[in-house]
Amino acid sequence: MEKAEMVVKEEQTRLGSIRIADEVVKIIAGLAATEVPGVAGMSGGVVGGIAEMLGRKNMSKGVKVEVGEKEAAVDIFVVVEYGVRIPDMAAQIQENVKNAIEKMTGLTVVEVNVNVQGVVFSQEAREEEHRVR
Repeated sequence: MEKAEMVVKEEQTRLGSIRIADEVVKIIAGLAATEVPGVAGMSGGVVGGIAEMLGRKNMSKGVKVEVGEKEAAVDIFVVVEYGVRIPDMAAQIQENVKNAIEKMTGLTVVEVNVNVQGVVFSQEAREEEHRVR
């Protein structure tokens, strides 16, 4: 059975209606999260004990949203770069996601939960590993 597109916000104006799909809210949240320094990418969950990192095309897969008529709650699943101070980065993700969703959709974001699913090493660390082998 084909999944119907969920409309999370619908507004009637004098010229017609405006509809925002839940997928749009998820993409906004994912893009806002990856703008934060230290975020390596979105996570699709933990598979076999290893966090699966998603590319840009799957931005909404690392995000869950619950949306009412006027409010939204967001769960973000990220992979971070090694050496980043996670509490500071998570607070910045919360602010970015809240501001982006509220600015673009008019919804009030009441909660942004950040779930760190993995850590990756920078490119420099990867290059050093190859020299040692």
